[in-house]
Amino acid sequence: MRTGRPLTAVAFAVALTGLGAAPAGASQGGLEVYPATTAPGATVTVDTTACGPQGTASGDASAVGAGTFTLAPKAADADADAAGSFTVPPSAQPGTYEIVARCSGGTVVTGDLIVSLAGAGGSPGAQMPRGHVETGVGGALGPDPVQTAAGVAALAVAAAGGTWLLHRRARGDGI
Repeated sequence: MRTGRPLTAVAFAVALTGLGAAPAGASQGGLEVYPATTAPGATVTVDTTACGPQGTASGDASAVGAGTFTLAPKAADADADAAGSFTVPPSAQPGTYEIVARCSGGTVVTGDLIVSLAGAGGSPGAQMPRGHVETGVGGALGPDPVQTAAGVAALAVAAAGGTWLLHRRARGDGI
């Protein structure tokens, strides 16, 4: 029976997808970045369980231009995660940046930070572009209404002349 192979392949693909869908932070103790998408000037918090109970780490956000920061246990709880924060520089360019944390025990974990102009859901601090953009399209005559009217008149005469020539050609009168 030929349907067995495609069904087996589909089941295998679903199983592989299910294995890859587990969040990295849950099973591997990765570096969680909050918010994952932000705007320049925003404060970002990172969190990891990879350093163990009451573990500390040295964070590195120099990829985005924020330098180093410290991760320490969040609470007096013996099972507390190590957490820290840094501020994305206002000069940061949009893109994806790798944030690294090195635990005192030697474990290294990473997480991604996405910097965008709009930030997470269009944050209020984001600046939108304003003003005129020089694209080279349109505005060749400028805002002068006399020049604009002259250009429109020239186009109308050209269209009328072309129509007249096509009409004569279709009648067989020649040019």
